[in-house]
Amino acid sequence: MAEGDTVFATAVRLHEALAGQTLTRTDFRVPRFATADLRGQVVTEVVARGKHLLVRTDGEVSIHSHLGMDGGWRLYDPGERWRGRSFEVRAVLETDRRIAVGHRLRRLEVLRTSAEAEVLGHLGPDVLGPDWDEGEVVRRLTASPERPVGEVLIDQRVMAGPGNVYKSEVCFLAGVDPRTPVGELRDPAALVDLMRSLMERNRAGGRRVTTDDPRRGRELWVYGRAGRPCRRCGTPIRSFTQGPAGEGRITYGCPGCQSPRHG
Repeated sequence: MAEGDTVFATAVRLHEALAGQTLTRTDFRVPRFATADLRGQVVTEVVARGKHLLVRTDGEVSIHSHLGMDGGWRLYDPGERWRGRSFEVRAVLETDRRIAVGHRLRRLEVLRTSAEAEVLGHLGPDVLGPDWDEGEVVRRLTASPERPVGEVLIDQRVMAGPGNVYKSEVCFLAGVDPRTPVGELRDPAALVDLMRSLMERNRAGGRRVTTDDPRRGRELWVYGRAGRPCRRCGTPIRSFTQGPAGEGRITYGCPGCQSPRHG
């Protein structure tokens, strides 16, 4: 699942492969940008901004993508056979040395680098970015005290990067029921600090681990474990939907370990 740590690790891989290289072919398989041709432009950097990924060139152009639930970028050597289904390919960035292929991207667009703020300016501080500001995040988190903490933690306007996995794991580790109104939290800053700590530990990519146990099936405390016993108290983990009707996100928690109101 592409949360901020996954996107950060993807950006690092793409930067290492493409930065300083001249694009010899580009192919954008979305109608609006199908005719865009960036051949001859040099990739200057690849950066993450929360769940968004930006490939920037010396032509002052940015290729903006959002991985969504199951999208991703894969790297290949010239002549190497691509994996996956061809109809799921949304973007191809080719240099003499490497080929980057974007599969199942939820969003893809080509824009002027100067216009990035128009697309991403609503985002809060990036948990893994240079703009991280814990005080500002706490201010945004507590600005609507009536909102359930589980909803606010994944509001990208509060902080950019966290998704359903981290929301569930952070609330569990803090002993907070995700339905608790933010205004009833004893220490909102502690949740923000915990979010930052967990995501920092996973910024290199690979299997996400929040339990300090990297063995397969032991990596997470509650996420994806509905009906299974809590690793701490044995109470069956529950799942429920949070958020506005039609836009709700699944949340996991332990009724035994997480207070129904305070944290």
